[in-house]
Amino acid sequence: MSPTNPTIALADGTQIPVLALGVWQAKDGPETENAVRWALEAGYRHIDTAQAYGNEESVGRGIRASGVPRDEIYVTTKFYPESKDPAAEAERSLDRLGLDYLDLYIIHWPAGGPTWAWPGMETAKDKGFARSIGVSNFSVEELDALLAIADQRPVINQVQFSPFAYRRGLLDACTERQVVVEAYSPLGTGRHLDDKKVAEIAERVGRTPAQVLIRWAVQKDVVVLPKSTHKDRIEENGQVFDFELSDEDMAALDSLDRTGATTEARTDKWWS
Repeated sequence: MSPTNPTIALADGTQIPVLALGVWQAKDGPETENAVRWALEAGYRHIDTAQAYGNEESVGRGIRASGVPRDEIYVTTKFYPESKDPAAEAERSLDRLGLDYLDLYIIHWPAGGPTWAWPGMETAKDKGFARSIGVSNFSVEELDALLAIADQRPVINQVQFSPFAYRRGLLDACTERQVVVEAYSPLGTGRHLDDKKVAEIAERVGRTPAQVLIRWAVQKDVVVLPKSTHKDRIEENGQVFDFELSDEDMAALDSLDRTGATTEARTDKWWS
């Protein structure tokens, strides 16, 4: 494990970098290409995109422009569950990305129920399109329904997760099931940066609010994917492995939770 690029072991024997660049809402074209290139130049080694984002081609161009060897980069994309065939869509994603394989392929949300797409996800892995497979926005109940029918278990559950959305019940259940939690919106799409308690901790430890929120997730042993398209913020968000938050600061951040330690991944299930 590198001090600048730590990884977490997944249940299938692979390793996933703790820090990722997310590109949700990043515009296709130079905005996404530059963000990906800047992140990789800053030391990130994990890029997270999705079929629904419409920017996979730009992610691929950014990867190639960075000059970082493919085998040093962990690439995630997500199956859009309004489509029908996860394996066929994985192959299309590879074409758009200009890659030979995905490191991680996950179901973006459980539209139509938690189990129907999983055989196709397993096919995508069996065909070599993806080295690991997982899910996103799955509650404990949905995850258990999937585990009951899966031949190959999901290794990741990517969910909204931050001190303000500290889904402790979901995290504990995933840990028990050897499913790593991956945190999206760790900064609350910017909303959490102005919180008074976060700001007080950031001032005391000599870091920015964003770094404090990302570091909190790192110390929860989850993968974390802050999104930015600004070079200075991308670099800042990556500088979280050379300090630690105290137990007191972690507890203070834990207390910001607004979910009641839920086992649910979302309160607004837009796909229902």
